[in-house]
Amino acid sequence: MDLPEWRVEPGLLDYGAAVATMELRVEAIRRGEARELVWLVEHPPLYTAGTSAEPADLVDPDRFPVHKTGRGGKYTYHGPGQRVVYVMLDLDRRGRDVRRFVAMLEGWIITALAEFGIDSGIIDGKVGVWVAMPGATAKIAAIGVRVRRWVSYHGLAINVSSDLDHFNGIVPCGLSDPVTSMVALGKTADMAALDAVLREKLPALLSDMG
Repeated sequence: MDLPEWRVEPGLLDYGAAVATMELRVEAIRRGEARELVWLVEHPPLYTAGTSAEPADLVDPDRFPVHKTGRGGKYTYHGPGQRVVYVMLDLDRRGRDVRRFVAMLEGWIITALAEFGIDSGIIDGKVGVWVAMPGATAKIAAIGVRVRRWVSYHGLAINVSSDLDHFNGIVPCGLSDPVTSMVALGKTADMAALDAVLREKLPALLSDMG
C-alpha cells in the first residue's frame, strides 16, 4: 500500500483554516481523488474543545481563542513549540479498526520519543502518551481523532518546547495530571529532528496496520 503524502507546514497555521483543509481532503480521499495525508503543523496559542468537553474544564476562557472541534476528547491546547500531526488515512483500506489506528498513533509517538532518550508509554484509562516523573506521571503527547466514513483526521500533538504555563487555562483532557515537554525533560530537540524521526518510523507502523 502506498505511503501517505508527507507535508510540513511552515509558520503558525490558523486553526480554522487547518480544519477546513482537513475536511476537504477527507472527502477527496473518500472519493478516491486524493492520496492519504500526514500533515505536520504548528498553531498559534489556542484551546480546542472536543466532543466530550466539560465547561468547567475551561479555567480561563479569555486567555486564548477557543475552537469547538469534532474530534473526540475534551479540552486541549495547541501552540508554538508543539508538533501537531494531522493524520488522514483511508481506514476502509487499512482494516476498519479505529482502536488499532489509535494504538498505531500511540506506538508512533512512543518509538519516536525513544530516539531522544525519552521513556514513555500509555496508561490504562488515560488518553495520550505519558512519562514518569518524581511522584507523578506527566503527559507529553495528546491524541484526539475523528473518523468520517472510514477516513481519519485530526491526530496527535507532541510537546517539544511548548510553554507549559499555557496549559493552565484548561484542565487538559479533563485530567489534573501535570504536562511536560521534551525540552522540560532536558532533551535537546527541535521540530526538524522530531519530524525526521516520525517520518522514519511511520512506514513500519502502517505496515503493521495492514
